[in-house]
Amino acid sequence: MANLKHKPMRSLLSFLLIGVPVTLILTLVGLAHGMSESSQQRARSVTADIIVRSSNAGAAINLSSAALLEKWVNYMRTEVPHVKMAMGVINHPIDLPLVMTGIDQDEFNHMTGGFHYLAGQHGLTGPDDILIDGPYARQKKLRIGQTVKLDNHPWHVVGIIDGGKLARIVVSLKTLQYLDEADGKISQIYLKLDDPANTDAVVNYIEEQTSLNAIPIEEFLAMFEVSKIQGVNEFLYVIIGIGVIIGFAVVCLSMYMAVLQRTREIGILKALGASQSFILRIILAEAMVLGIGGTVLGIVMSYGACWLIRTFVPASLPMIIVPIWWPIAGAITLVGAGLGALYPGLSAARHDPIEALAYE
Repeated sequence: MANLKHKPMRSLLSFLLIGVPVTLILTLVGLAHGMSESSQQRARSVTADIIVRSSNAGAAINLSSAALLEKWVNYMRTEVPHVKMAMGVINHPIDLPLVMTGIDQDEFNHMTGGFHYLAGQHGLTGPDDILIDGPYARQKKLRIGQTVKLDNHPWHVVGIIDGGKLARIVVSLKTLQYLDEADGKISQIYLKLDDPANTDAVVNYIEEQTSLNAIPIEEFLAMFEVSKIQGVNEFLYVIIGIGVIIGFAVVCLSMYMAVLQRTREIGILKALGASQSFILRIILAEAMVLGIGGTVLGIVMSYGACWLIRTFVPASLPMIIVPIWWPIAGAITLVGAGLGALYPGLSAARHDPIEALAYE
């Protein structure tokens, strides 16, 4: 601690530079988990038991393609056993990951109980009416009565809804079908059963009787888990690698400069009988303190990053704090710091005490 206090500015800069990759790791993890949980919450809020998509959708989480014929909604409602309610929607990406969703207001209210409105009228009455949730309204600074242009079409903001239910941006199903040149087509169908225990039987019936892909809602929600989204884990591994490299470089440079500045002190210690392992432990201990301090600072800065994201882009980038990653980020940092201190520590331990005492 005395060594760190001796050069406070260098120590503070080392804490900061070590904290930056920690913040980067925690922010990206928070974004990945935030987007996953947000998507799961909106899908779960529909209270459906099964989601039906076209057969070519496969296992991919692609909800934007309008590849289903709308007539399937009535078929599900009238011909499939145990189906209590069916609702078709169409999705249109506007600014990824944001998606505009077209609904039939009556079907939606019947299945889900409707939206909870924060402001404005309760529902879509005109073909160009649009409902937006609170985070999107804050991000775009929109109010009731304003006109917003999305995909070269003017929409009239008639209601602001509470977030977390189906979609952030909701418009009329017929209007979105017309704009997408997808008359009579939808993206997916939500099914609500008379008893959730019949889910497997209904899924088997649909896949046997039709060419459609039916998925239990819980299985569908599992597709949004961070570990199952293609490319996310690989991206996090790259960022973790960058964090280790930055931690290694910062600590190596800091400790190497510290060793050069303390040559006489190291010589005195060795002249007094300090062993090579004692000198090495001093350098490594200082590096560990830098790593721990940088981790704590990085965690604090991740809260700042979260506040900034929630303030300026709450709809586009939903971020949450993931405390379970704090010890992981700390371990990554300490590995980088330990590796970075190894060469300066060995260099200091090998100093000849006579030469060190004569050093000016």
